[in-house]
Amino acid sequence: MRDRFASEALAQIPKILTLLDRNPHSPTYGCFDRNFWHYKIIDFPSGMAQEFILPLALAYQTPLQDNPFYQQPSLKQWVAAGIHYAAQSAHADGSCDDYFPFERAGGAAAFSLLACIESYTRLGLSNSGFLNFFATRADWLAHHQESGRLTNHQALIVLCLERLSRLLNTDRWDRAKALRLEQVFDWQNSEGWFQEYEGCDPGYQTLTISCLAQIYQLNPTERLKTALIRAVELAAQFIHPDGSFGGEYTSRNTYNFFPHGFEVVGRWFPPALAVNDRFLQGLSSGRAPCYADDHIIGHHTWNYLLAWQDFVIDRPPLVPRPDGRVWLPQARLLIDRRQGTELYVSLNKGGVFKLFQADRLVASDTQFSLQVRQGKRLRNAVGHLVSQYGIELQDDELVIRGSLGWAKQKQMTPVNLMILRLVMLTIGRFYPNLIRKLLQKMLIVGKQDAPFQFVRRLYYSDGGWGVEDELRSLDWQSVVAAGIGADQTSIYVVMSRTFQVGQLQPWLDLTDQVKRLDPGVPLRIQRWLSE
Repeated sequence: MRDRFASEALAQIPKILTLLDRNPHSPTYGCFDRNFWHYKIIDFPSGMAQEFILPLALAYQTPLQDNPFYQQPSLKQWVAAGIHYAAQSAHADGSCDDYFPFERAGGAAAFSLLACIESYTRLGLSNSGFLNFFATRADWLAHHQESGRLTNHQALIVLCLERLSRLLNTDRWDRAKALRLEQVFDWQNSEGWFQEYEGCDPGYQTLTISCLAQIYQLNPTERLKTALIRAVELAAQFIHPDGSFGGEYTSRNTYNFFPHGFEVVGRWFPPALAVNDRFLQGLSSGRAPCYADDHIIGHHTWNYLLAWQDFVIDRPPLVPRPDGRVWLPQARLLIDRRQGTELYVSLNKGGVFKLFQADRLVASDTQFSLQVRQGKRLRNAVGHLVSQYGIELQDDELVIRGSLGWAKQKQMTPVNLMILRLVMLTIGRFYPNLIRKLLQKMLIVGKQDAPFQFVRRLYYSDGGWGVEDELRSLDWQSVVAAGIGADQTSIYVVMSRTFQVGQLQPWLDLTDQVKRLDPGVPLRIQRWLSE
């Protein structure tokens, strides 16, 4: 089972190498942003892409018989070229851009710096210019605070500063490390989850665990150990019976799973290993999501290879999870396990849910979605946006009430891009965090109510689950199409909207039923979910 991590990761290396400019005489030698150096369809390189050196460095180190990249000199040269290009393309203060010029993106700077430090150390490189670049970027990260609460970024920054402090044998960033780690502790909810924008996202939780586990290896404290145990116990609840993890019912809609932290923590807290064992079962049966696009292919690749390298051979046997209800009132997430069924439902997202029977996904539901005509515009009213919905919880029933919200569907146009470029090339370059905050409000956070009210009732009866939905409107004539999807989301999250086999469930088309309704008459749908 251990080799499954490595084989999945090594399968991505050819694509990563395709993204890399491997021509030593090219001015962009070492750049991993193919849209920039090859297609020339963007006007700046993404700094995040330089993170892809770490999968190459780890592939170079992975002694599997069928690994064609093991100890290949070319890989070592390309890693060095990637570090050089990261330094060459950075701003003078060490920061880098990701989605627009002069963005100075904290996440991109942290991911790529960690990759640079790790690759430099693992491959035994020696270059004073690289070390000066690492220190400059670390200084910028130490003092930069981005908008939005993304705990995984804070943990990444602490790990970068800790790794670099040891590489350079300095206490230069001790105060910054302490302050950032304190922020991570503050952002851990009493239920065990770390804040990610508007709530709990188990997928990003596994990345935070991975970073904190490595920090604990380097600088163990009782407080960090306690935080890790709570975080692992929380994450363990979200590994599904089929080995999949997370999904649209979480705050950031991700299927992320970063296994390395569970191997590290599992050395001194064996229950953590069961999380990976269950995930590996799903990985072996093709249940992992696909993250092989040009922007996000790197994260999971290096984390899988680290999990292979640090895999714990002596593992306790898997034991069945007990029946019962897990209710997280602050995350507003409910897990109900009974008589071979497992229900995962988000009560702060209108009752978005997944239902499993034995080890099979039998229902995935992301609430009502309507296409609504308003003048010449078509807008999308959805039931899955985060809000404080009215809820009622009983032993065999849960009810969620609220309004649909308008989906965030803002697209870039030539005019919008020109305006953004003009702003960033003038005043925006001095206030990148303000621009980031405005874009977050436009694309990610917040909900604007739509004039449709719903009631969702999930109930347990005769060994299975059913759902009753009611939707009310004073004007059905404006509704062009209606339905319920298995994987619909509408906020911008980099790591979301990836494909996973559970999304093959068909769309439930309700358009004909809506068109037959008279004004004020509610739409009522009743479904039996269990098989």
